[in-house]
Amino acid sequence: MTSTSDEETRSARKHREMMQAATDAFIAKGYEGASMEEIATRAGVSKQTLYKHFADKERLFEEIVLATTGQVDAVVALVTSGLAGTVDLASDLRRLARQMLTTLMDEELLKLRRLVIANAERAPALGRAWYAKGFERVLASLSAAFEQLSERKLLRPSDPTAAANHFVAMLLWIPINEAMFTGDTRLRTPSDLKAMADAAADAFLAAYGPAPSR
Repeated sequence: MTSTSDEETRSARKHREMMQAATDAFIAKGYEGASMEEIATRAGVSKQTLYKHFADKERLFEEIVLATTGQVDAVVALVTSGLAGTVDLASDLRRLARQMLTTLMDEELLKLRRLVIANAERAPALGRAWYAKGFERVLASLSAAFEQLSERKLLRPSDPTAAANHFVAMLLWIPINEAMFTGDTRLRTPSDLKAMADAAADAFLAAYGPAPSR
């Protein structure tokens, strides 16, 4: 006899498979080009099954996009658990920069980011939700951590929120824009990204680190 938990496990697995099939379809053909029929075929399910899980294509796209905000959880955790209480700010800031850049330069995430931007006028609420649940969460965590570091005299930002924006801007400006404008997510090697992350962390500390003792 099949248990309820087994059914739930199979249902959850099938849900994930449909989500991945839809992600592949949206990335390959764009929002307008992908159809629910094609997504069902890619997932190996009937259209009826697909519609049981997702009311329509718009809801499916929203769920896929918002699910990616979970990828920032590790970054937020790294900020909140390690950065504010650091005993080696330079090392921990570099580690954070590398983690952020690696996470945000994920190939599938970049392609979905481009899709959200392309559909910003059609679905502005989705873009706002994605920004708030992802990017703004990271900025808020960074701002809070920088304020704590300022109280410990390890940083000297007059405005922790502005400092958080400056840190992220220095980190992401070049690689994200390259990927967005060229469509090529492989322009930068892992060693390139590591060097860029370290350079951003070092530049940030040069601007906001404690004044050198005389």
